[in-house]
Amino acid sequence: METPFYLCIPAAKHIVVSGDIHGDFNTLVHKLCVQYKMQDTLLIVAGDCGFGFEKPEYYKNMVRKNSRRMSEANNWIVFVRGNHDNPAYFDSKAFAYKRFIAVPDYTVIQACNKTILGVGGGISIDRVPRIEKWKQYRHKYREFLHTPDDSPFARNFYWKDEPPMFDETILESVGKKYSIDTVVSHTAPSFCELTSKGMVEYFAQFDPVLIKDVQTERETMDTIFHKLVSDGNPLCRWYYGHFHQSWNAEISGVQFKMLDIMEFATIAA
Repeated sequence: METPFYLCIPAAKHIVVSGDIHGDFNTLVHKLCVQYKMQDTLLIVAGDCGFGFEKPEYYKNMVRKNSRRMSEANNWIVFVRGNHDNPAYFDSKAFAYKRFIAVPDYTVIQACNKTILGVGGGISIDRVPRIEKWKQYRHKYREFLHTPDDSPFARNFYWKDEPPMFDETILESVGKKYSIDTVVSHTAPSFCELTSKGMVEYFAQFDPVLIKDVQTERETMDTIFHKLVSDGNPLCRWYYGHFHQSWNAEISGVQFKMLDIMEFATIAA
């Protein structure tokens, strides 16, 4: 049976979840360490981190720039995959440092007596214009794109393997070893906000299967939710981004929290 990636950060004294950051890594670190002066804190980004829009060296340089500040504050950042992320970075190896790590889907994170499941993925409702924009960009700047097109880390504006996936085998494995009390995902079950379809319908004019794919995305999250509950996990918190708004509600005994761009929410002790 496939086993989930496991991450334990026993030295963390606080846990914070952030909404989408869209590549603003330096701003994220500044907000965590300087603006809010947080210490001994694990920060989990709920997708749309921004991996893949730049060449790999860009992300290495970001780590070099911020590692000292992160170490002095004794903070850690864990990145969950969004739709605006190259999945190749999220294997626990491609981007893995002492203070920063991009983790695979279904990663189990333990800290502060919490057991958290990270669930990545989502649908880019603007995928058609993104694909077209990349074609134009690539044609114009090809001589500056130093990463080969066949590299898994080649720059792009869209990745087709972006949706969340229901993996019953790995969830069975999670259930045998852990009791999940918190989920951090990028998108959310269908019964959570955002439920309006205005922007989806606009982009669906150019993308005939978009509405169906978005429906499948939310249904996949429904299936994950019901699987966790039916397996007896003590699920009581669920954080997500993706929709660029803030909202919260208790549904079926679980406190759901949607986070706006760069919005922080503390997981209570």
